[in-house]
Amino acid sequence: MNTTEPTRPANSFRMTLTLEYPESRMDNTLLNALREQDENEALKNISRTQLKDLFTNKKIMIKGQRAKSSSALAKGVTHVDILGF
Repeated sequence: MNTTEPTRPANSFRMTLTLEYPESRMDNTLLNALREQDENEALKNISRTQLKDLFTNKKIMIKGQRAKSSSALAKGVTHVDILGF
């Protein structure tokens, strides 16, 4: 099976999540992954409220589509783009 990485939008930060099992909500998983990364200091120190605002303002995308905080994540690799970073 050939898996291609989607094109990263301009002026965005890409977080690649690799999950060994599905997650029912992406907000907590994404927040933990952002806090563990070292590439973007602003996102490393993001609060739960600031992350919620990014979801509300449609700044978090998966495969070019708006993601909701309650979106489920499948097992495997997921590329999450955060616009404006």
